[in-house]
Amino acid sequence: MNSISVRALLVRGMLAGLGAGVLALIVAYLLGEPSVDAAIAFEESHSHEHGGEELVSRSLQSTAGLATGVLIFGIAVGGIAALAFCYALGRVGRFGPRATALLLSVGALLTVYVVPFLKYPANPPAVGNGDTIGKRTTLYFLMIVLSVLLAAAALLLGRRLAPRLGNWNATVAAGAAFVAAVGLAYGFLPTINEVPKDFPATLVWEFRLSSLAVQVTLWTTFGLLFGHLAERLLVPRTDRVTVPAGTPAVEPKATATAG
Repeated sequence: MNSISVRALLVRGMLAGLGAGVLALIVAYLLGEPSVDAAIAFEESHSHEHGGEELVSRSLQSTAGLATGVLIFGIAVGGIAALAFCYALGRVGRFGPRATALLLSVGALLTVYVVPFLKYPANPPAVGNGDTIGKRTTLYFLMIVLSVLLAAAALLLGRRLAPRLGNWNATVAAGAAFVAAVGLAYGFLPTINEVPKDFPATLVWEFRLSSLAVQVTLWTTFGLLFGHLAERLLVPRTDRVTVPAGTPAVEPKATATAG
């Protein structure tokens, strides 16, 4: 793939990430913000310190702050995913641009978010000890790195096994190896549970489900948008136009010449 195509795909990936970020922002505002407000209210009602001055108002955090964070994240991951698409296209099977983009998005959702989420799920405000925030952040990003590396190793394993086992059996074997390796990582990494005993369990799960919904919306939308844009760029228009079955062929008319 030449540099012009890579540059064009990068731009389209960032645009698709922006579009996906807009939808994810709507989901975050409608589903996530009520849980955050409830968690903050719980924290304030159980705190012995009152009257502290906020550096950034809650209304600004839930509007401009939320929009800035989600949209910038969408653009950034869109660009990174577009570069990964340039490498993956034609190397992970005989898939076209649309299918490759969607598979890439599903893989990114699973490895970058779902696998780390199952070990270290998202928590609302008022949950977590401030003294352990550095440790918790380090462990979470370590889980992301391990998940991505294990997924890449499983992909290579599947390609190595395919000539001997066939594509289906090789895929199943590689998937099983990935799940086993992730299970071992879960077992070796420490578990952190800092949810207060009196904190509403329903509120915790509402926040976690809303966080999962935001990521599913982001990656699904990105896969569909970017797949469409990539196909329009990479597949010639004549290859995308299908002629309905049964349509008679039209022969060109002969041009009469003067005798």
